[in-house]
Amino acid sequence: METFVGELVGILWSQPMIYFCLGVGLLFSILTRFLQVRHFKEMIKLMFEGKSSKAGVSSFQALAISLSGRVGTGNIAGTATAIGFGGPGAVFWMWMIAFIGASSAFIESTLAQVYKVKQDGEYRGGPAYYIEKGIGWKWYGIIFAVSALLAMSLLMPGIQSNSIAVGLENAFNMETSVTGIILVLLIGAIIFGGVKRIANVAQFVVPFMAIGYVLVSLIIIAANIDQVPGVLALIFKSAFAMDSAFGGIVGAAISWGVKRGIYSNEAGQGTGPHPAAAAEVSHPAKQGLVQAFSVYIDTWLVCSATAFMILFTGMYNVQNEGDKSFIVQNLPGVEAGPTYTQEAIESVIPGFGAGFVAVSLFFFAFTTIMAYYYIAETNIAYLVRGRNNRIPMFLLKLALLGTTYYGAVKTADLAWALGDIGLGIMVWLNLIAILILAKPALRVLKDYEEQKKAGLDPMFDSTKLGIKNAEYWEGGYKEGKGNTEENVS
Repeated sequence: METFVGELVGILWSQPMIYFCLGVGLLFSILTRFLQVRHFKEMIKLMFEGKSSKAGVSSFQALAISLSGRVGTGNIAGTATAIGFGGPGAVFWMWMIAFIGASSAFIESTLAQVYKVKQDGEYRGGPAYYIEKGIGWKWYGIIFAVSALLAMSLLMPGIQSNSIAVGLENAFNMETSVTGIILVLLIGAIIFGGVKRIANVAQFVVPFMAIGYVLVSLIIIAANIDQVPGVLALIFKSAFAMDSAFGGIVGAAISWGVKRGIYSNEAGQGTGPHPAAAAEVSHPAKQGLVQAFSVYIDTWLVCSATAFMILFTGMYNVQNEGDKSFIVQNLPGVEAGPTYTQEAIESVIPGFGAGFVAVSLFFFAFTTIMAYYYIAETNIAYLVRGRNNRIPMFLLKLALLGTTYYGAVKTADLAWALGDIGLGIMVWLNLIAILILAKPALRVLKDYEEQKKAGLDPMFDSTKLGIKNAEYWEGGYKEGKGNTEENVS
């Protein structure tokens, strides 16, 4: 089983895949004239604009749900793993994929808004919807929906619950089975309450957990402030094979940096568009820009906090994948993962690191599982449109809770490998789709910029722009449209 999983991961995350991800992000950056730089201030401003409606959530709530999915174990365990196998240079490539990936996040989230529908009283949208309505390939939309459903409900929750269980076991000697039961009870109480409850929990928990984590990292950095020039130089030299120790693993640095960067920030993966479609906005580009900024928050802020804590304190190993030898072995016998971060904090604040990282992992991973459920639910809604979905939704809840418990008690290596499979399938399918649909997304961006230049609050009209099958936007956006009759394709 593990051999088969490993081979499949190798195919999905081969070198062509890595360069494809980088290439798509770079292409969209050029086509949008680097909107991630030009509209940086606008992104921040739009985060706090807009209100929720009966059918949709506010821009900030949609951002919070999206960040729930983006900010997870990838920020702590994933960043540590990238350093452990790719060296310090992997951090640079995580930054790079976040920078160019912000444009991919804009494209996919804007498309989700353009082709969203009002279904069962709520906004629904995502890759399956824009594939069917934008490209006209219903079969391809079904393949994505099934893939996303399997990844979000069966393959990926285990990574999050496993990290929580391992962290709590290391810090407080809590049995993994007990952790699994607690997670099932807490997550069950939230997901049985629907998207509004998920949004309400996310908008309070996500900012709290991110700010708290970054503050502790600043303490670690301040205690090692003399290391700043050396660490930054090490990251950049290692990324371009200019460091004598890490020059031989530059390929691994790129591979692990991109792979763990995408796993963390989800740009182009196809997960972010689901909550993006749920937002009540007057123009699709507004939520596209908000979701682009979420990539920065995830990688440049939270992942960087982890990387700096580890590198500034020297609490890490770097293993050569070829012969399993160690290039750096500062923590003998310690596997790449959250323990690096725990040891980094312990070196500065004794007695605090293990508990803090365990609690951080709990909040990061817990909210990610919530986001996974919402994404899976959206794809169930797509697959069973026009039919009674109560039984499929109930079975989905049971499946996700079951895999959450199972993940808490199984081995970490298999959990990460299964997650890599789920992620890889979704990335391949979604990147191809957004490449095909780049034209309408760029048209939407141009329309937004023209209205802004004219001093208007942009309002979208799909008919005016000649974008077909965007029924929700036909005739233009009207205030309170989220309270009108259902519009289901």
